[in-house]
Parts: sequence; structure tokens; C-alpha cells
Amino acid sequence: MKQFFNNITRLTAYNVKIIFGNKFIYFMLSALALYVVTVLVNLFGDEEFLESTAYEILLVPSILVIFYPLCFGIQNDQDAKIIEIIFGIPNYRYKVWLFRLLIAYVICFVSTLLLAILTNWLLVEVPVFYLSIEVMAPALLIGTLSFMFSTIIKNGSGTAVLVIIFGLIFFINSSNLGTSKWNLFLNPFSVPVSTNPIIYAEILFSNRLILLIASVVFLLTGLYKTQGREGFM
Repeated sequence: MKQFFNNITRLTAYNVKIIFGNKFIYFMLSALALYVVTVLVNLFGDEEFLESTAYEILLVPSILVIFYPLCFGIQNDQDAKIIEIIFGIPNYRYKVWLFRLLIAYVICFVSTLLLAILTNWLLVEVPVFYLSIEVMAPALLIGTLSFMFSTIIKNGSGTAVLVIIFGLIFFINSSNLGTSKWNLFLNPFSVPVSTNPIIYAEILFSNRLILLIASVVFLLTGLYKTQGREGFM
């Protein structure tokens, strides 16, 4: 059992180096710096610091942590000259990339949870675990979308540009979408005064269900696109 956990630890450490391009610590520090900047901007603003504010602040670093490894993961495999090994064993690519997705999301959740604990301790009382879970909903979709685009474009920079454009379109239109179930950035802690809380809870449930279904579709599409071995070589 000890040998098994040692192997898993080494395998995880190796894949973290690959998907983050040996820059893992820099991304963690960047996420922390982005968190500090957004906190300072909100603290010096006129609005009161609420749970809804904490959600918006945690959303940005969480997406940053998941964005790079899933946009550049395949390109990093090509740069590290291990893409042929991944395709050399039947169905090995599915296991590798699913394992990397799992690693990326565990790192994203843990970092979000730590920032939520920090927010609860320093700024405003929040439901730490629930807040982290809610933040992971849009991060889940952004991550699987990044993975799908990376299998189609096969270039990290091109994938990043496309995902950023997609995110900006939804961000710009988030105010127009308001409490619509189609709003990617729907804030579960910001219930409009004019909206019945029960109705808002139903909208939120539909929104999270849509995000989950879309994420599964993006993931399966990305895995399907990895069948074209020649396109990745």
C-alpha cells in the first residue's frame, strides 16, 4: 500500500510539472497576487464587502489556476517530446489526460478552498466549503472547454485566445443575462431584491445543471478528438 501511494505521489508530481510547464509555483503566486489585488480594489471601493463579493473575488484566481494547464497541456506534451509515448499505448491517452484533468481540478479546488478560508478569516464570514463548490461550477466549464479547444486547435496560444474571447463575451453580457439560467457567471450569493429566493434557487439549480452537462459534453468531445493521432504528432 505504501508503495502504491509513493507511485501515485511521484506520478502526480511528474504530471503537475508537465501540465504547468514547470511553472506551478508561479501560477500559485499569480493566483494569490490576483486575489490580493481584487480584495484591495473592493476594500477601497464604496460597496459593502458581502458573500457575493467574496464569490466574485475567488472566481478570478480559480479560473486562472485551471486555465493554463488545460489550454497548454497538449502543447506541453509536444514540447516535452512525450506525445508519441502517450499515443504509443492503446487507450493510454485517455487515462493520462483524465488523470491530469483530475489533478488540475483538485489543485484548483484546494487553492480556492484556502482562499475562501483566508477570506472568512480576514474579510467576511462565508460558508467556506459551499462557496468553494459554487466557484468551481464555472471553473469546471472553462476548464473542460479549454481542454476541448486544445484537442481541436492543438496549440496552447490559439486555445487561450479562443477561450478568453469566449469568456469575455459571457462576462460582457452577464449584466444583460442577469438572473438567467444561461448566465455563466451567475452569482449564487447575489439574490436580487425583486426576485423570490425560491425562484432564484430554482434558476441557480438549472444554471449549475446546464454548466455540468455542458462540461461533460466538452470533456467527451475533447477525448473523442484525441483519436486523431496524426494531428498531434
